[in-house]
Amino acid sequence: MSPLRMAYLALAVWGALHPTYFFIRYMVETGSGLSGLLDAWFTNASTTGLAWDMTITAIALTVWVLAETFTRKNWLALIAIPAIFGIGVSCGLPLYLFLRTRPVI
Repeated sequence: MSPLRMAYLALAVWGALHPTYFFIRYMVETGSGLSGLLDAWFTNASTTGLAWDMTITAIALTVWVLAETFTRKNWLALIAIPAIFGIGVSCGLPLYLFLRTRPVI
């Protein structure tokens, strides 16, 4: 595996674990669960702007993943879409880049 692919994979793992740690920590500390976490993202203009920024980024990344996947016929790369919305862009983008740069036989 090339150093670039290893970097993409490391970033995908980091992008999955690091934010998730803080999300879980928040939910445990407040006892509010997932609904409380989502409510917190919209508590003020600053967090609302950031939540919308990430939502629009996730949608744009999904459009790009779909366009590239259908062009390149790299169907495995579609795994990045659930990662984008289920974990976050910090995991989904490097995961897609990792899958996109794999050797296709």
